[in-house]
Amino acid sequence: MTEHVVRVGIIGAGNVGGALVRLLSDESRSSAMLDAARSRLQVVGVAVKDEKKKRPDIPASLLTTDAQALAAREDVDVLVELIGGVSDARTYIETALRRGASVVTANKALMAEAGTELIELAFANNADLYYEAAVGGGVPILRSLRTSLAAERISRVMGIVNGTTNFILSKMTSDGTDYAAALEEAQALGYAESDPTADVEGYDAAAKVAILSFLSFGTVLDGAIIEREGISTVRAVDVAFAKRSGYVIKLLGIAERVGDHAISRRVQPTLVPDEHPLASVHGAYNAVFVEGVTTGPLMWLGLGAGGEPTAAAVLGDIVAVARNRVSGRHDTPFSVDRTLQSFPPGELQSAFYLSIDVLDKPGVLASVASVFGDHDVSILSMDQSGFGDEARLTFFTHRAFASDVSATLKDLEHLDAVDAIGSCLCVIDGGTA
Repeated sequence: MTEHVVRVGIIGAGNVGGALVRLLSDESRSSAMLDAARSRLQVVGVAVKDEKKKRPDIPASLLTTDAQALAAREDVDVLVELIGGVSDARTYIETALRRGASVVTANKALMAEAGTELIELAFANNADLYYEAAVGGGVPILRSLRTSLAAERISRVMGIVNGTTNFILSKMTSDGTDYAAALEEAQALGYAESDPTADVEGYDAAAKVAILSFLSFGTVLDGAIIEREGISTVRAVDVAFAKRSGYVIKLLGIAERVGDHAISRRVQPTLVPDEHPLASVHGAYNAVFVEGVTTGPLMWLGLGAGGEPTAAAVLGDIVAVARNRVSGRHDTPFSVDRTLQSFPPGELQSAFYLSIDVLDKPGVLASVASVFGDHDVSILSMDQSGFGDEARLTFFTHRAFASDVSATLKDLEHLDAVDAIGSCLCVIDGGTA
């Protein structure tokens, strides 16, 4: 029987790219990869910024600094893009797709920005575009959504999709440290960048929510804005109070169906009950929780970052597209439901946690409660703790419209007795978070 060879070009040889080359060169897995891919996988080029940098796992003969030339090479059957960013990566991917080469990428920012267009370009040129590692690192959630759950009507998908923020919030919960100290530790351990904005302000998670929404509901990957709130305003006192009350605070990415033709997509710090499966996801782990009409709740858990786990997800995609090329087929793009509309954020309903610092004097609680009542926000419970001449009031509300809660906070700011508005966080329940 003739042995098929699928030739692979890789752009980027950092943590993920280096780990990928090692996996592809692992002789102990060669038979398993051959069986899975129906072909031998051969690395024919690796594009890097600096050819002189020592890379003991990559033969010097494979290295090049011309990524565009590698993307255009006719002997590259599958191009793997691992450099991130949008502009240059898009150019390389489009170059490969236009000549009929398949592409594997881990680029969530690019997929969120232009994924639908790139997937259509791949299909028009009889090629595949796979991107499993763009969400959840080594967690195979995208493959599950596009295959095992393809016929399921999903009502909600939500998850912890950023390991940096989960590490920070986990440290704040377990050690009682404040946000700044937890962030500093995350940076020292390599979990957070020197500029952590993309992670801690929710941009990274928002891109992943866009991709999850595309595969779950058929929304368009075209750079649409995802409602986003990060964790930089979460205080140690909020984390401690949540813990005492039977909750943990997690940064959740959420996409859910509202009615027949509306979708809510958002990233927000959320109070999760201790008994919910997502509450037990600690450290830099990721988890995605899917609620289907017929399957009920399902969850995927694993390492969301790191060279080896992410490279394993990339290799899985390479195997899949190689198998397609050998069989002479390619995937059909998911249908896009253009009837779906973004649900207005203010119309979302949830229970809320709120904290405010006030002057500790008679009549303050009554005036605060009156503002809640003026906006039809019903208080479920209230806790007061004093410190000097001030007190901290902490509330759990019944389900309320987000717009009413925002109006409540705005009016509370104008009360003379209110010193500071603290956190306002959604509380997850069986319905809308």
